Amino acid sequence: MTACISSPTPSTFLQSSVVFPIRREKPTSLSWSSSFPQLNLSINSISSPSNITLNLGFVVQAAWTRRSRGEAAKKPNRKSWKQRTDMYMRPFLLNVFFSKRFIHAKVMHRGTSKVISVATTNSKDLRNTLPSLTDNNACRVIGKLIAERSKEADVFAMSYEPRKDERIEGRLGIILDTIKENDIIFC
Repeated sequence: MTACISSPTPSTFLQSSVVFPIRREKPTSLSWSSSFPQLNLSINSISSPSNITLNLGFVVQAAWTRRSRGEAAKKPNRKSWKQRTDMYMRPFLLNVFFSKRFIHAKVMHRGTSKVISVATTNSKDLRNTLPSLTDNNACRVIGKLIAERSKEADVFAMSYEPRKDERIEGRLGIILDTIKENDIIFC
């Protein structure tokens, strides 16, 4: 299918209305062809290409869109300044996980996702020496191990971001306090 475009008044000289187009009202229809009021658009097969005549002073009018200027200017997926720079300002992140049987803790670099230090009560040396793998004493041992292993990797500052509705108290508070007591700075 091809579109045949024809001008309502084919003329060889320029009229003043062609040079200075007359302002028209907004189209009542939202179809594509209503954006071009001065052209008669029809979908027919063209018998010969010589039938096409174009208006030289024709200016394309933008079709009506649903998005306003304000919506186009907004960028909904843009992250805030804190979200973009936090990874570089506080690069080392402490991650603590409590299961029913064990305690796991690790320090990761945010930018590269490289694990700096790991401590868990499931390791062979701790599993056989600790009487309980989930009590307060086990939390102190995990905090001390994380601090020592982080210092060996030249990491002296880290951060902890609590999850939603998570309080820093109980066993988590004991781990964080033990890390602070072993000269690691929390920022």
